[in-house]
Amino acid sequence: MSLSLRPLRAAVAVAIALAAVPAMAQSPYSKTVFFGDSLTDTGYFRPVLMKLDPNAALVGRFTTNPGWVWADYVADQYGTNASPNGNGQTGDNYAVGGARVGVDAVGALGATPSMKTQMATYLAANGGKADANALYTVWGGANDLFAVQAAPAQAQAIIGAAVTDQIGIVGTLKAAGAEYVMVPNLPDIGLTPASRAGGAVGMAQGTALAKAYNDALFGGLKQAGLQVIPVDTFTILQEIVGNPGTYGFTNVSNMACTSASSVTCSPLSLAAPNANNTYVFADGVHPTTAAHQILGEYAISVLEAPRLQQVLSHSAQTTGRARADQVGAHVGSQPADGLSWWGNLRGDMQRYAHADLYDGMAPAGLFGVDWTRDGLVLGGFAGYGRMDADFGNSKGDFTQDDTTLGLFAGWYGERAWVNGQLSYSWLGYDVTRKVQLGPATREHKGSPDGSNLTAAINAGYEFGQAGGFRHGPVAAVIWQKVKLDGYVESNANATALGYADQELDSTVGRIGWQARFDGASVQPYVQVTYDHEFEDGKQASAWLQTMADVGTYKVPGLEFDRNYATAVLGARLKLWGLDSNIGLSTTTMQKSARDATVFASFGGSF
Repeated sequence: MSLSLRPLRAAVAVAIALAAVPAMAQSPYSKTVFFGDSLTDTGYFRPVLMKLDPNAALVGRFTTNPGWVWADYVADQYGTNASPNGNGQTGDNYAVGGARVGVDAVGALGATPSMKTQMATYLAANGGKADANALYTVWGGANDLFAVQAAPAQAQAIIGAAVTDQIGIVGTLKAAGAEYVMVPNLPDIGLTPASRAGGAVGMAQGTALAKAYNDALFGGLKQAGLQVIPVDTFTILQEIVGNPGTYGFTNVSNMACTSASSVTCSPLSLAAPNANNTYVFADGVHPTTAAHQILGEYAISVLEAPRLQQVLSHSAQTTGRARADQVGAHVGSQPADGLSWWGNLRGDMQRYAHADLYDGMAPAGLFGVDWTRDGLVLGGFAGYGRMDADFGNSKGDFTQDDTTLGLFAGWYGERAWVNGQLSYSWLGYDVTRKVQLGPATREHKGSPDGSNLTAAINAGYEFGQAGGFRHGPVAAVIWQKVKLDGYVESNANATALGYADQELDSTVGRIGWQARFDGASVQPYVQVTYDHEFEDGKQASAWLQTMADVGTYKVPGLEFDRNYATAVLGARLKLWGLDSNIGLSTTTMQKSARDATVFASFGGSF
């Protein structure tokens, strides 16, 4: 027997090697385009500063230079461009320090186009069209509030005009084709050193103005029917200032830079060593590099968390296909009449984007009973499995439990065969999502339930003679409807989200060839199929618990390969007097996924 199994062991080793090939992750966005003010500006005025001082290449951002602002972190996450656009620069970041929402101005460093003008410049350069696959950011209003502080009597008019213009920017982008528009609210400017200089009155005024602007903006967006991706910088700044040590800060009230403005702040002008990492504010109103990093990480968590929820439903689909394959293959050839039983143990491995998305192992078992008469088989089965998986890059983990009941029917002739199955699985999850904010790690938990309704049909035909080499075509269709209940994450704060019910369909068609040796004590076989997923992916959605009134937002859903190949290698033999089937199944020719299953089935007559 050992000599007969050597080719099989070699084939299994090859399959495992194929399953281990790295897979590459793909960005969900074609580009990241930014409109805004100094909070988002990545160096609009740097060419101007360099004319004044050739050593200004390291400054130009309104933070503790040469560090990044939040937009840099978002672009870095998606492999896109956050370079400035203007003053001879041609990047995708149109934000300008000092910009108001709808009022063009001229500042100390030159012309300061408003956000409205920034958007017009972008659309003019792109034929009036907004790329539907790009991520747009529209963040502004702070400079309009500073104008209110300079002219309090005009507060209503200034805020009203800025809010109207910002809603108009979002509406124009949407009308031009933009699908994903991120709109951060204004941070609590009452917490800035500039507001603190005015004492309790100045702080209260700053907080009230920011809140009034935010309420008007998001109320207006909702009334206009404009769905955006909200980012609650107002609350996250309050949480940082309220508990600074958690995030690595020791100073929340003073300025890290001694320069007149943070746009020219450098390591030579820090108020204290390492102030760029231990102070929250660079100057009177702008965050330091460390604070910007947290803002960037927070924005990324808002964008990515809904996509992680689709991992849960996709994992259920992958497990469902592995289970359906084992049920469909448990009868190897034309069975003898009478009652029989069978059991199956398997271990599923799911690994996506080289584990940057998720990977995990899922042991599972099946037990079934069949009744056979003249090649016609009727039966039922039950199963249980548990998936333990990690989200990639320390983003958390989840467990998935599935309990299954199903029915099976098939007909087996001398050369042709066909079988079908229908099953229902009860799903249960325990999910932990982690959000990294500087040195701090937040955890949000949830335990949604779900279900998986699966139907599958398999068929094949064999050439060759009984007792020798047999081969022929195979085909299959596996349909699944996975439902996942909505839930609200624990630890309610700025990073906590809520999710609506999910419902995802999967229809995989297969066509291929199989070959086996029949008649020997060990009967090795191989099957290779081309698989195609007929269903398109769906957008992912969620809502911010701290901005629940804004409603649900949507981001691009996860993209899984719709075309791939599946190879099954195994052998049927007698073990301990039982009809046995041992082997491995693996997918290959995928850019973003590798699924593999090791299985062993046993059966006998009553």
